[in-house]
Amino acid sequence: MLKVDGLSKHYATVKAVDRVSLDIPQGQFVGVIGRSGAGKSTLLRLMNRLVEPTAGRLYFAGEEVTALKGAALRQWRSRCAMIFQQFNLVNRLDVITNVLIGRVGHRPTLSTLVKRFTPAERAMAIQALHRLNMDAQALQRAETLSGGQQQRVAIARALMQDPQILLADEPIASLDPLNAAKVMEALCAINRDDGITVVVNLHHLDTAREHCDRIIGMAAGRVVFDGAPEDLSPALARDIYGQESEDAGLGAARMQPPRRPALDPSAEEALAGA
Repeated sequence: MLKVDGLSKHYATVKAVDRVSLDIPQGQFVGVIGRSGAGKSTLLRLMNRLVEPTAGRLYFAGEEVTALKGAALRQWRSRCAMIFQQFNLVNRLDVITNVLIGRVGHRPTLSTLVKRFTPAERAMAIQALHRLNMDAQALQRAETLSGGQQQRVAIARALMQDPQILLADEPIASLDPLNAAKVMEALCAINRDDGITVVVNLHHLDTAREHCDRIIGMAAGRVVFDGAPEDLSPALARDIYGQESEDAGLGAARMQPPRRPALDPSAEEALAGA
């Protein structure tokens, strides 16, 4: 269980996240929606401890994550993997080396820097790439890949962290519809097959309704909706997105009933790792 207890992050007079409290059970697939500047990205960075909260606490499995320092904090960031919109790959390195970098939290840093990976780690990386249908590109330089391929490599790298929680910050924002669908399907498969908790920021409501167990709507740094996709009415969705409602796919013709894939009923609580 990941417990967010009154988390806030303020920048001068701006309340990026304002007293957010959530309980995210193991194995849940959570979509966080809202207009630009609603606090979605800051919330994920608070969960990963990439930014420090102004107030509030974060717990995982009863341990206070907001109190962790040093090696314990590095271990948390390893258990709670982060996927970014910009992919964050090293373009001059080949795909398999980019994926192997995900082991940095499990081995001496110097060995990673000089690319001394064990045969077992290399086999693990190939298996992670195979799951994302990217093993055929293992020896290509990252810069030769399409955006969708790079994002799948970034997911494979996150899997190398052996995570219990996977945080994805608008992972499909810069992708075309076909590659966006592949990335979302990959995240759903990881959630379903491994029981890994997935929390993903999404701009388009249709995508959240189709893939997520639960939707959290944010506005002005606060949670204004928390429930099942079918419980989010068109009127409330428009309140969440405001002037961005059309960009988020909230035109009348697009407000379709949710079509979520069936999830393994045994995966009811959230794991954490990276």
